[in-house]
Amino acid sequence: MAKESSLGLSPASAGKKDGVAAVNRALQVLSAFESSEDGLTLSTLASETGLYQSTILRLLESLMLAGFVKRLPDGRYVVGPSVLILSEMYRRSFNMTDYVVPHLKQLVAAVDECASLYVREGDQRICLHHIQPRRSVRMHVVEGKHFDLNVGAAGHVIRAIGDGAGGERYDTIRRLGYSVSQGERDPESAAVACPVFMHGTSLMGAISVVIPLYRFDEANLEKLVPEIKRTAWELSEDLGGISPFRP
Repeated sequence: MAKESSLGLSPASAGKKDGVAAVNRALQVLSAFESSEDGLTLSTLASETGLYQSTILRLLESLMLAGFVKRLPDGRYVVGPSVLILSEMYRRSFNMTDYVVPHLKQLVAAVDECASLYVREGDQRICLHHIQPRRSVRMHVVEGKHFDLNVGAAGHVIRAIGDGAGGERYDTIRRLGYSVSQGERDPESAAVACPVFMHGTSLMGAISVVIPLYRFDEANLEKLVPEIKRTAWELSEDLGGISPFRP
């Protein structure tokens, strides 16, 4: 059965998305190698992509000429050295701030509350980025500050998704795709957090919105959750991640 890659290219979409259909199909073939460390045969590529073998052969010829694919003596195909060159170019130009901050600003504009990105550091979580709204009564978090991983919505998300922690709380987070905490880290605040992924299904961290407890109710929660899930989903896509939690 053909699969959708982390590039978002399924057999149906490869020919329909904006851009050049042949390029989309070539990228679809290239991304099929995500699922294999030992290379792929022509028949396996056809199964993975849903494309005809004759089409794949033509695409492979172009990819091999450019160094993105190599054919082994036994007939298997593997990624070529040009992929490593692109990877190094990406590594040199990558700046997390360029990706995270615009999404956090968009989230703050939508919910009018503080938003932060937390990542794991040992047995703690650290606030990498924090954006505040214009409203006068708001919660504040210092960028670079460490917090207990077992306290607060963002910490619970990291434990549930990153550690596979057991228990009803963590099972619920894995089922719903978000966590809610009230008065845990700060007795006067509540928080809602969603996981962010990068490089496939690797957990990068958690986006959290913190709100004064007196403003937090069921109606506010219903407003916050879709916005935070959408932001986490879109940021994951920008970082090459695959989130199982659709907004």
